[in-house]
Amino acid sequence: MKTKKPRLMMNGHTDEVQTPKVAIESLLPYLEKEWVIWECAWGGGSLARHLSDEDFEVKGKSDLDFLNDTELRGFDCIVTNPPFSKKEAFLKRAFEIGKPFAFLMPITALVGQKRMELYKKYGIQIIIPKKRINYIMPNKQGSAWFHSAWFCYKLGLPKQINFAPSS
Repeated sequence: MKTKKPRLMMNGHTDEVQTPKVAIESLLPYLEKEWVIWECAWGGGSLARHLSDEDFEVKGKSDLDFLNDTELRGFDCIVTNPPFSKKEAFLKRAFEIGKPFAFLMPITALVGQKRMELYKKYGIQIIIPKKRINYIMPNKQGSAWFHSAWFCYKLGLPKQINFAPSS
């Protein structure tokens, strides 16, 4: 069986990173159990599996184009780890859809002129996990060099910036 090589971006990094289960721990208290969740950046499906393991109904598929598909029915909330190279386009699309969402992104996604304009217009809330996320990356082991956070919209978080409990 031939192993698929990850698609590299211009800077030599890949967008094909999978989400470990520990990443959803800080988000779970803010998701409604009756919600149907759309995982719109399916990839290998690890995030969808983790949410399903927590008894959430998760929709999505690997061939759906979140940025261009117009068939957006039957979900209450979007939870995803978007391709980092497309985070701005994913945020713009999610804000346009107008439903609650949680995107796992590098904390540096707080900055950037176009993203900041989106945050000013729509608002954003953050959940900061207690430690760095060790993403599952092709041909790489060890922790990420960057910190990540859940960028949330319409989840009813208690504050703008929320820190995961350290216990």
